[in-house]
Amino acid sequence: MPSPPQKSRWKQWVTRWRSGVRHQVTWSGLAFTALLLLTGFSAFASGNNLLFLLLAAMLSTMLVSGFLSRLSLAGIEVKLLLPEHVFARRTMPARLELYNSKFWMPAFSLQLASMDEQESPLQLYFPIVAGRSTVEAHTTVRFDRRGLHGDSDYQFTTRFPFGFTERRLQMRLRREVLVYPSIDPRPDWEDTLFSLEGSLDAYMRGRGTDFYRIRPYVNSESVRHVDWKATAHTGDLQVREFAREEDHMVEICLDLRLGNAESEWLEEAVEGAAFLCWRLAARQTRLRLVTQDFDGGLPGAGDVYALLRYLAQVTPVRSDRLIYPHASGSFQIVISANADSLLAAGWNPARLLSPRVGTARSGDDNPGGRRQTAAGTDQRHRSG
Repeated sequence: MPSPPQKSRWKQWVTRWRSGVRHQVTWSGLAFTALLLLTGFSAFASGNNLLFLLLAAMLSTMLVSGFLSRLSLAGIEVKLLLPEHVFARRTMPARLELYNSKFWMPAFSLQLASMDEQESPLQLYFPIVAGRSTVEAHTTVRFDRRGLHGDSDYQFTTRFPFGFTERRLQMRLRREVLVYPSIDPRPDWEDTLFSLEGSLDAYMRGRGTDFYRIRPYVNSESVRHVDWKATAHTGDLQVREFAREEDHMVEICLDLRLGNAESEWLEEAVEGAAFLCWRLAARQTRLRLVTQDFDGGLPGAGDVYALLRYLAQVTPVRSDRLIYPHASGSFQIVISANADSLLAAGWNPARLLSPRVGTARSGDDNPGGRRQTAAGTDQRHRSG
């Protein structure tokens, strides 16, 4: 690591030295102070030169201890290197670099801790960092919420050299970290994806020329698609299915209007959209994510991380602008707390999902208006 110019490094040392370094007297420091006072009282009371020499040695020891402890914290720089993609509520590996810019003075017995409440507690111990050298340590970090995380505060603590006082120096680490929404499996969205996969597979099937699969024969199907070789092998009628020739798309509409829903609803909805985008992208499905202020898809927007970057910073909107589907033949998924207003925009055949508090229904498969949350199904009916 290149060293900074001499003038700027000296200015940095002076700034660090004058910065607010807090210290706390330890129990050993209190015991040493009490012994020092007792020695001083005895020396002045008796006039013994040996006691005066011992008192001078104890005072110099205390002064040297404070000076070395403060000097050990000067000229320390820290850098935290995170992975390129960071997800909320997931423990991520990280690498921390500690640089001692002092030319000759090592730093001894440094304890580093994170002061940011949005990160998991970070505790690292460095026994020694030589002058003009860098020490690396591997650790883990965890962010509890999505979004753009700015500067974070770290605290150095040392009791070097004799443990009489504990000195603490707070340092701000300049950085910007974009944390994606959580995509970890959850029972409610896992059940939702499982129910959608069956409909999605049925949607992808067709009568094209590309072979899709062999499955059992269903009554009322044409016998011209029966695979007689597979039938003879299994003993039951088997038919061939072919993939549709046209390239289909899955559209996810995330409605950012809260309406009567709480702000926690949006966090649930954003995580649900991120989970569906991640899992559908893993299936190499053509995907389009649309909101009131965004329209992007795969392929076309880069990769799935482009969608996750948007979802990481999405906020509620007050606009009543309608969102329209891209194509009438697409497989549509709507995540909304006010789904009824989207039906007029052409989302009638969509699968309507709403985490916890909303409704979910399919305009095609569910004409009776069956309500379904992301965690299960509620057999209720709506008039009209």
